[in-house]
Amino acid sequence: MLQRLSLRNFVIVKALDLDIEAGFTVLTGETGAGKSILLDAIGLLLGERSDALLVGQNGDKADISGEFSLSDEVQSWLLAQDLVGEDETLLIRRTIDKQGKSRAFINGITVTLAQLRELAEQLVHIHGQHAHQLLLKPAAQRDLLDHHAQLHELRETTRVAFAAWQRVQAARVKAETDMAQIGERMDAVQWQLAGLNELAPQPSEWTNLSHEHNRLSHATTLLQGTAQAAEALTQGDESLADGLRAKISNLSNLARFDERLNEAVELLDSALINIQEAGHTLNGYASRADLDEGRWAEIDSRVSLWHEQARKLRVEPEELHAHWVSLQNEWEQLQHGMDIDALKAQEAQALSAFTQSAQALSKARKAAAKKLASQVTASMQTLNMTGGQFEIAITESAPSQNGVDALEFKVAGHAGVPPQALHKVASGGELARISLALSVITSAANPVPTLIFDEVDSGIGGAVAEVVGKLLATIGQNRQVLCVTHLAQVAAQGIHHWRVSKATVDGATYSTIEVLDKPERVDEIARMLGGVTITEATREHAQEMLG
Repeated sequence: MLQRLSLRNFVIVKALDLDIEAGFTVLTGETGAGKSILLDAIGLLLGERSDALLVGQNGDKADISGEFSLSDEVQSWLLAQDLVGEDETLLIRRTIDKQGKSRAFINGITVTLAQLRELAEQLVHIHGQHAHQLLLKPAAQRDLLDHHAQLHELRETTRVAFAAWQRVQAARVKAETDMAQIGERMDAVQWQLAGLNELAPQPSEWTNLSHEHNRLSHATTLLQGTAQAAEALTQGDESLADGLRAKISNLSNLARFDERLNEAVELLDSALINIQEAGHTLNGYASRADLDEGRWAEIDSRVSLWHEQARKLRVEPEELHAHWVSLQNEWEQLQHGMDIDALKAQEAQALSAFTQSAQALSKARKAAAKKLASQVTASMQTLNMTGGQFEIAITESAPSQNGVDALEFKVAGHAGVPPQALHKVASGGELARISLALSVITSAANPVPTLIFDEVDSGIGGAVAEVVGKLLATIGQNRQVLCVTHLAQVAAQGIHHWRVSKATVDGATYSTIEVLDKPERVDEIARMLGGVTITEATREHAQEMLG
């Protein structure tokens, strides 16, 4: 249940903190006073898209927050999403900046709009003022029935099964249509694979081959160069090491006369050690160098094969392995695509799964339609449509993601005439009343704790309006019901009453909401009855309506 709503700099609301109680609450006010602003704010908390125009003139951003009580279902959802707060309440917040960018938070944790919408389905359900126009659309009629009967899982199972069937069917049709093209492609792939399967290029093989091929191709040059360097350093008659030893000996003798030369002697000693180590390393390299002509021929042949396949397939040598893997995968897919019998078997299996799910959905719809039609017919008798009848006709249709049902709402406005399609026979007033009956009945079956009705009583009046108010008040005995209305007969049935008003202060227009006490309610009901001029008789009438 929605317990508290707070707005800051939202449209023309500068600041609002509103405690919301259980039961039936009515929201009234002059046209244009800003009643829709409150519903827009709640809609944002439920995941509706934001707009920069929603930011007021008193700051850089709009801030909307709502505090909700927790049900077991909501608590479980929060646990699953790791969004449980510290308090035993649920706090939802939206902020919108002047660029239209918004952020959403659940219990102080940033969330996506998808998460917000998923949670909202368990918190609030809104019946808009244009709901009766949607009733003329077959898709809306189907959705209303399915939602009322809580067929979400069956619908989703049917949708998934239909999509799976369509995918397999498309694969089978394509395989049959493209049989010739598939055969030609298989020949081409097989030709490419013939050489690659023989070569069997491995992931890092080309890098290793190139490195070893380059080394072996320069082996003679490497041996000659290292041997010459080793001889010059340590092995020749006039090697660098021998010459350096002589210089060290001479300097050592001179150092007996001036010890400052010892530092130079030490440095030359280190240099001699490094020269000897280098000579040793070069001799070792020469002794270990691989001049195996058999290995050279093997590597050279392998490199030639790589180049041959690369030229044949018009790819770089380093791409051969990836190309081989790709062709192998394509070959498997082509073989599978050629197996028409296997595809037909899969298609039959997928169709069977869809048919089973669609039939279960159809059976559930027919049972729910019969019950809902009976309830709406009964409600019509109290809405000045005595003798009227409501019917939901379900006939077989072509298979789709929605099942195999064509659904149509039908109505007879009075006794003695057969029901006909809603869009053909219902007047504007009748349509509004039927829509209202459906809203009230489906809301009673909806498990969400908070129901909002936005001017769903448009197009009715008089005694019918009083009946509508009583219907909403009945729902409010077990739920939290908020209703925006222009009808005094509906407003008088509310347990709580809010009035929206608009005023201009220092050139700026602001909207405010007041919670009315009993005397203030009398004045507001009288205004709704009498318009601009409120007489004592009007006030007495209002007092009588409030009881």
